[in-house]
Amino acid sequence: MNPYVERIKNGLITENPCLVLMLGMCPTLAVTTSATNGFGMGLSTMAVLVMGNFLISLLRKAIPDSVRLPAFIVVVASLVTVVELVTQAYIPDLYASLGLYIPLIVVNCIILGRAEAYASKNPPLLSIFDGIGMGLGFTAALVILGLVRELLGAGTAFGVPVLPASYPNIAIFIMAPGAFVIMALVVAVMNALRIKTRANEIVEGCDGCCAHCASRCHSEEAKES
Repeated sequence: MNPYVERIKNGLITENPCLVLMLGMCPTLAVTTSATNGFGMGLSTMAVLVMGNFLISLLRKAIPDSVRLPAFIVVVASLVTVVELVTQAYIPDLYASLGLYIPLIVVNCIILGRAEAYASKNPPLLSIFDGIGMGLGFTAALVILGLVRELLGAGTAFGVPVLPASYPNIAIFIMAPGAFVIMALVVAVMNALRIKTRANEIVEGCDGCCAHCASRCHSEEAKES
C-alpha cells in the first residue's frame, strides 16, 4: 500500500485515536453535545496535528533529546494559540461553544503522542499525512458521537430538525451520562466488527473465538495432567 494512503487509513480505521486507541477522551465526551461542535473541535485539532507534525519533523534533528518533550509542547502551544485566535476572530459562535477546550488541545495526548511516536522519527511529508489521518479519524469519531447524541437528545442533526415534532427528546443523551453510553455503544460496535481480525493480529493461529481457545486450553491441560 502507498505509504501516504496507509497513513490516512491508519488514522481513520486501524489506529483511530478515539475509537481504537481511546485517546483524547476529555474533549471527545465533553464537546460532542452536537455534531457541529464535534466537527469544529475535530478540525481545530487536525490543524494543530498537521502543522505540529510538520514543524516537529523538520526540527527533529535539531532538537536535543534532553529537551525533546518541552520543545514539542512549545511548538504545539504556539500553534494552538494561533488556532484559538483565528477561531475567536472568524467563528465566534463555535469559539463560544467550545470554550476552554480549544486551549486544552495543548495537552491532548493525541497531539504529543503523534509528535513523539511518529513526527520525531519520520520525514515531513509522511508526518503531514500522519497528522491528516489522525485528524480525520478524530474528527470522524467526534462527528459520529455528536450526531448520535444530538439526534437522540434534541431530534436535530447539525442544528437542523430531523425527527418529527412529536419525538420526545431524551435530554440525557446531551448530558454527561449520555456521552458515556453512546461512546460505549460505538466502541462495542467497533470491537464487534474487528474482533476476529484483531485476535488474529495478536495471537497467531487464533480463529477469533475465545470460547474455542478456552476449551482447547482445558483439553490440553487435562492431557498433561
